[in-house]
Amino acid sequence: MIQRLALLTLSTAAALLTSACVITPHSSSAQPSDVAKLSEQALATCGAGQVKEVNAKSFTCK
Repeated sequence: MIQRLALLTLSTAAALLTSACVITPHSSSAQPSDVAKLSEQALATCGAGQVKEVNAKSFTCK
């Protein structure tokens, strides 16, 4: 009985240690120059004062 409990505990601990989750921000691979380029494109497309949001992958006009 003690051996089964020890084996169960060891198995559970091993499963928990090997299933760690790593969370990274979505924009971790984005370079500041990418955002700058999209900002310029957003300004040219939307017009001055009409840009709602710019991120590393897209932009939105108001």
